[in-house]
Parts: sequence; structure tokens; C-alpha cells
Amino acid sequence: MRAHLSNQSNPLAVVRNLGILAHVDAGKTTVTERMLYLAGATYKRGEVHDGTTVTDFDSQERDRGITIFAAAVSCAWDGHRVNLIDTPGHVDFSDEVERSLRVLDGAIAVFDAVAGVEPQSESVWRRADRYGVPRIAFVNKLDRAGADLDAAVESIRRRLHKAPLVVQLPIGQEDRFAGVVDLVRMRALVWEGGACQEGPVPEDLLAEARRRRRLLEESVAELHADALEEFCALPSISDRTLAAALRDLTRGGEGLVVLCGSAYRDRGIEPLLDAVVAYLPSPLDVPAVRGGDGAERAADPRAPLAALAFKVSSTATGRLTYVRVYSGTMRKGDTVLDTGTGRTERVSRILRVQADRHTEVEQAVAGDIVAVVGLKSARTGSTLCAPEAPLVLEPPSAAEPVVSVAIEARRSIDAGRLAPALARLAEEDPSLAVRTDAETGQTLLSGMGELHLEIAAEKLRRDHGLAVAVGRPQVALRETVVRGVSGLLYRHVKQDGGAGQFAHVVLDVAPLDGEPGGGGFEFGSTVVGGRVPREYVRAVEAGCRDALAGGPLGGHPVTGLRVTLTDGATHPKDSSDLAFRTAGRLALREALRACAMELLEPVVEVTVTVPGDTAGGVLGDLAARHGRISGSAARGGTVVITAVVPLAEVFGYATRLRSRTQGRGTFTTRPAGYAPAR
Repeated sequence: MRAHLSNQSNPLAVVRNLGILAHVDAGKTTVTERMLYLAGATYKRGEVHDGTTVTDFDSQERDRGITIFAAAVSCAWDGHRVNLIDTPGHVDFSDEVERSLRVLDGAIAVFDAVAGVEPQSESVWRRADRYGVPRIAFVNKLDRAGADLDAAVESIRRRLHKAPLVVQLPIGQEDRFAGVVDLVRMRALVWEGGACQEGPVPEDLLAEARRRRRLLEESVAELHADALEEFCALPSISDRTLAAALRDLTRGGEGLVVLCGSAYRDRGIEPLLDAVVAYLPSPLDVPAVRGGDGAERAADPRAPLAALAFKVSSTATGRLTYVRVYSGTMRKGDTVLDTGTGRTERVSRILRVQADRHTEVEQAVAGDIVAVVGLKSARTGSTLCAPEAPLVLEPPSAAEPVVSVAIEARRSIDAGRLAPALARLAEEDPSLAVRTDAETGQTLLSGMGELHLEIAAEKLRRDHGLAVAVGRPQVALRETVVRGVSGLLYRHVKQDGGAGQFAHVVLDVAPLDGEPGGGGFEFGSTVVGGRVPREYVRAVEAGCRDALAGGPLGGHPVTGLRVTLTDGATHPKDSSDLAFRTAGRLALREALRACAMELLEPVVEVTVTVPGDTAGGVLGDLAARHGRISGSAARGGTVVITAVVPLAEVFGYATRLRSRTQGRGTFTTRPAGYAPAR
């Protein structure tokens, strides 16, 4: 039952850094728990519903039964060290997934055998595409009523636009699901009494197994040159060639190996672990990490140190900075350079992480994911490197918060402690933002959704002992240009003794093509004859970007516009970068007041699953919430409705949906950009 690598002379060849990705409730955490148990890393199976899982160790995770924070664990399987990160599946914690994907070499995408590809599964998949993370798929919950492997695979093909390479055939359906046929080695794996038994393919499945093996060979031959050569020359592709081709296609991203099982019933996890070590890459198999200056660092413990901080958390024992070491060796007591701040810091301790338990180690080498104690200024996205060999790595991107609440201390004795506690929350979770409203003086906490902010407020109460009051959520509005202006002239002249300021600019402002609110900002210059020197053009652009912070309709950020500098003039003595930056800022503010502007609000795609007899009422309710229905499909006695709804109308929707469906309806959301406000 074991898959072996041909070259294990380098210790890094037996390391796998991977994440578990999926939609909420697809079974990610249960898959992780079973992998840890079967690998001998835990002595007891953890259960989400009992609050006994290793990775969901936070009290809020156990209370709510969902994963909120990415948790790192590791185990050993067949001589390999598997470092796992169990990521959240809820849309409000997508940034936690993003930070994890930035440091992973591979991933397991878990799909529900009944629901197939769900909205957050698709969203996380696109994020993994952006980082080029190789993946294999595990279709979970085959023991459920309505489970259908073929339907789930078809949804992968249709929604993810990936070539699925199904390497297993289920033995039994729904509650009779007992095992799988391994199509690569043509053997049956059956689980009885918690143990996996290997045997020949059952006679009643032999013809179907041969047919599916042939389909697998044809699919692989279409994508892999060596497999195609053997497919044409011989009656069938050998097991060795097929396995090698699957490995190449997985690591190159051309195909997706699909396995199946039921994690809750302990079926299908051993072959999943075998597939991890056989198909997913080691640190040696991924491209060398590249710095901002183009310099590369290979995964070599003897190379200069290069590591990326991807998570910061505060614990009872101090501040932990989670890092992925890409090259070199980090030792206890070393001095490292944070290239973001330019400061050097001392590594006090290095910890091997097992969720909330830590084991101290003397060093971490290329390929390791560890926690470091002693770093005071390092933040999420900081590059840590050898002082004599500086390097800047690309940080994980952070999403812009879309929901805000006013937050204040209930007790006067807590008022002074609130600001430091909020700053610590924002440090641990960069998708949270804290600011003070200039008009009301209120402290505003912004995040990715209602649940995100609810959990942040609960952390203030539980972890910091603060009694806080939270206002009603408010969405982050935007302003955009509907009709622009041309030839707006602005002359900035300031003379108050000494050197003066002079800048003359002429701007055209126009809407940017694309989705409302999603176009961002573009700046261009058509100035000829050197009337505005190049360095001053850059200053005008910087001033225009300053002006985007607040629009004329309500002081909301402005997006979706193109600004073109068409003419200008300078003064031989009084022109400067500062003068042209000021002119750019004030000119664009004046231009925006002359433009036809429109207010935008964030919208989300809502997927609602309800019993068929309640669908009419749910559709009516969505219409009353200004929702635009985009799809409706019947699925085994239920109806799945997809609609685009203003984010502000989704607040409190869970309670309304439960009352309309007698508690049987569920819904999920994912961001869908911005649309004109109602």
C-alpha cells in the first residue's frame, strides 16, 4: 500500500508541505484528523462535532464547529514527513487561506460527493491557481445519501476547467460504500473493522474497472508524451509509466488526480496519503524562490537563509511568527534581517508546530515550516534572510475589508486597553483594519464579513478580557465616475516667502472599462515636448492617487477611473515634486466634483440550498432583498438557488432563512465585486 520515490538521497525529497482546501463542511478537518491518526501522530480519532480535533483547538472553533484559523500539523508516512495546514472553508476567512497558499508546495482539494464543487471551493481553487500550487482531489462523503462520484467529477470538469484523472472506482454506494478499486494497480481496497484489506477486484466490478482504467489511460495519453508513446505501441500503459505520468501531470498542473472515500468512516485515507507522497512535489520539485530583484534561492540548506513570515499569533507563551524556510538554515540564536523594516532580530527559539502544541528544535532547514519566538517587528509577509545576503520575497496579497462595525469599551477601565488589543488583532489578521471615523470619532473595525467581525469581537472578550459594545455592520461603499471631464486646467501657485511652489496641469478624467468598482485606477500622460518633465509626471500620478481616498459624494474611496495628463507648465525655480503632487491631488478633486459620479456597494453571490417545498418563499425573499436570481437547479429533493445580493441585505439572513425553511435551509456567500447602490 506504499508509494515510494525513486530518489531519496536528499532529505528534502521526503518532505511534503501541503494544505487541505475546501468549502465549509466538505470535511477538511476530518480528513486531516484521519491522516494524523493513521500516520500515528495521534492516538485517538478527533471529531468535529465533539470538539476533540487537533487542528480546531481554539475555543471558538470548537463552539461553532468550523475552522477559523489555519493550523499547522505534521506526521510521518512511509518514510516521508508530511507538513499539513488545515485551512478555513468559510468565505470570511479567505485571507487565512491566501496566506497559507503562499507557502505551500501542494494541496489536497476536498469536495463533497453530494454537492460537488461549491462556491468557496471554486474561490479557493482560483487562489491556488494564482500561486501555481499543484493539487490532487479527494471526493469525500461517499457514504452519504445522494453521493455520486461521477457527478462530482463532472462539476470539477465544468466549473474548474480542469482535466480530472479519476484513479479510483467506488465499491458500493451511499450507506453500502465499503471501499475502492485502485485503477492504477487494479486492486480492491476494502475497509472492515477500521483496517484496510487489499485483494483482487470483485468480479461484478471487473468489467467496469477495466473500462475506467482504459478511459484513464486515454486521458493521460492525451496529456503526457511518454504515456502516449507507450499507449500507441502497447496494448496498455504499464502501472509504472501511468504512475510517473500522473506525477508529472500533477506537478505541472495539466491534470488533476481524483481519489474518493469517506473520511468520517475511515475509508480512503491510506491511499490518499500514498497519493500525497507519490504525486505532490517536494521542496526540490518546485521552482527556486525568486526575490524582487530577480535573484533566485534554491531549496538548499547550505545556501544563504531566505524565509517568509506568513502568520503571526499571540499565545500565553509569547509572540509566535510562523515562517516557511525556502533556503538556508535558521538556527536558534541566529540574527536575521527583516528586509521590510531593515532591522535585524534575534531568533530566540524555533518550534516544530503541532496545532497548539510545540516542540523546540535547534534549527530549521530549507523546506521546513516552523514557528519562531523572539521576533518583535516581523509582520505577515516579512522576508527574513541572512544579513549579508538580503532578499525580498513577494508577500501574500491581502484582501480589502468590506464590512465595518463601530466598537467601543463598555467600561471606562477598559477604554485604554481597547486600542492596543485591536492593534494586536490587526497584526495577527491583516484582513482586519482599525481606523477612527473623522466625523464621529468612533473606532471602526473592518473585516471580510459579519462572522469575521463577530469572531474578532469575541476574541476581545475572551482573550483580552474586554467588555465591548459592537454597532450594526456597515458596508464599505465606493464612488466611481459615470461621465468624465476633459481639459480640466489647474494652476497651483503658492508664494509665502523663500522658494515658492508652481505647477500647472491639465487633466482628462474618464470611466475605466470593466465591472463597476473592479477597475481600480489607471494613469497616463500624453504630454509632449517636455512641457512636464518625467519626474513631475510621477509626482502628478502620486497626487492623483492621494485624491482617490475620498470622493465628492460622501468621502468614500474612488475607483474605476482613468486619468490622463494632457498638458502642463513649469517654473524654472518654483516647480518641484511637492508642487506637482499637490497640483495633481487638488486638480483631481476638482475634476471629480465636475464629473457625474455614482455610489457603489459590495455585492455577494449567495448560494441557497432549501427543500423543494420552500423554494418559492425563499425566491420571493431574495427578490425583496434586491437580489438578482442567476440560477436555480433541483438536486435530490432540494433546490439550489444562486443569486447576486447586496452585501448589506445579507446581514441577519441566516435567521430569516431558518424561519422560512423550518431550519432546513443553508446558504453560503462569496464576494462578487461592486454594483450601483440602490
